Amino acid sequence: MKLEMRTQMRMELRMKLAPHMIQSMEILQLPILALQERIEQELNSNPVLEMVEPESPDAADSVPDQPQDDTDEKDLVLSTDNNKAEDFERLENLGEGFRDYMDEAGPFRRRVSSDEPDRKLEALKNTAAPPQSLHEHLTEQWRLVDAEEPVKIAGNMVIDYIDSRGYLSVRLEQLYNKDRGDFTIDDLNHALELVQKLEPTGVGARDLKECLLIQMAQSAEDMSFESRLIAEHMDDLLENHLPGIAKKMNCSIETVNRAVERMSKLDTSPGLQIGRDQNHPITPDVIVESSETSDEYSVRLPDSNLPYLKVSDYYARMAKDTQVNEKTRKFLQGNLRSAQWIMDAIEQRKSTLLRVTRAVVKFQRDFFEKGQQHLHPLPMSKVADEVGVHLATVSRAVSGKYVQCSRGILPLRKFFSGGREDANGRTRSWEAIRAKLQEIIDAEDKSKPLSDDQIRIKLEQAGIENLARRTVAKYRKLMNIPAARFRKKY
Repeated sequence: MKLEMRTQMRMELRMKLAPHMIQSMEILQLPILALQERIEQELNSNPVLEMVEPESPDAADSVPDQPQDDTDEKDLVLSTDNNKAEDFERLENLGEGFRDYMDEAGPFRRRVSSDEPDRKLEALKNTAAPPQSLHEHLTEQWRLVDAEEPVKIAGNMVIDYIDSRGYLSVRLEQLYNKDRGDFTIDDLNHALELVQKLEPTGVGARDLKECLLIQMAQSAEDMSFESRLIAEHMDDLLENHLPGIAKKMNCSIETVNRAVERMSKLDTSPGLQIGRDQNHPITPDVIVESSETSDEYSVRLPDSNLPYLKVSDYYARMAKDTQVNEKTRKFLQGNLRSAQWIMDAIEQRKSTLLRVTRAVVKFQRDFFEKGQQHLHPLPMSKVADEVGVHLATVSRAVSGKYVQCSRGILPLRKFFSGGREDANGRTRSWEAIRAKLQEIIDAEDKSKPLSDDQIRIKLEQAGIENLARRTVAKYRKLMNIPAARFRKKY
């Protein structure tokens, strides 16, 4: 085999994205809260980018008149006599002094009054402390428990194996090692009994049955009947066999129903009460409002949530000044380009989001007027053709975005779904079919709940034909609706 080196030239066509195009796509995909954070990062990292703050209308009236005694601030009025040397000397000194002033003063910064509160300090004060974990909460309580040292050691090990829901995730025998001499299996059992008395009530249980029994035992109310119901008939209760339970316990079904209603107030995951993830508020990216004067809908952006950006005039002049160091000018020019890119990307995001939402309102007008059951199938390609952009642009524009309308705050992606035609030739989206299914189940007789096949027949009567029973069952499971035998009320 002969090896050799050659020089070869060829022409090829490649598509490469410029950095500002990549940045524009990233900005378009960001929700409004993430965009606010991104803008804050740019303001901290780019010195030429400034935030324009709204000015008070009374600011101009509150500024006192400037004294007119200083000769440097007098109006330039040329005298009428023949000797104009003094006036031209003032004009020449004004140009030289301006450059010295700009070099020494640096960029303009708004003076902060001593009475004005520090917004960053106020934000730090109002920031919530990090939530305490369940392990930390139980450990703090365990330190105060009065027990012997072997039991204390065993209790710490038990707490280490309690999961986020509050259950002991391993068998108690697995925590005991014969080679260890610091505690025994009896110490483990005693420690578990003490841990199960800690807050939140029900923590340390090994299964659902024990969790409910712990909560009922520590309840201030008399729940002896409920405790017997759980201890002896847990499996029948989970299968909703209430008549059989009533017969075995020699009581009425109404008594069992009242017991089930009282037990429904118990917590099946007590550990989630501590350190539960907080739900962050949803901020709408676009607002759809109905017009009071016409039947049209207006689409606008909540721009008050975003700061207004501008390029610093001082640094822009410095970047063009030939007397400034070349390295400094290149640094400023690069930051000026970066600032202009992100400002253009934000404006393009606003324009694209408005156009996409207007197209959605146009195609889903029945939804805004009549409700969810009138949601039409809408592929993203149809909106892309209407707006005149690529399909991927529409996908990025609706990703993680929310729209506020008279129907509430809804994800923008909700309006894009497939569907099918009904018996009348009208197209229905899958979301509309699910809404109709929910309406049928809500209106059913709970003493005789509808089966999946009966729900399918009801949907056919509503005009949604050729829907298989397994499709109804799939939608019911996706909507977290139990089967008919679990929905039955005795």
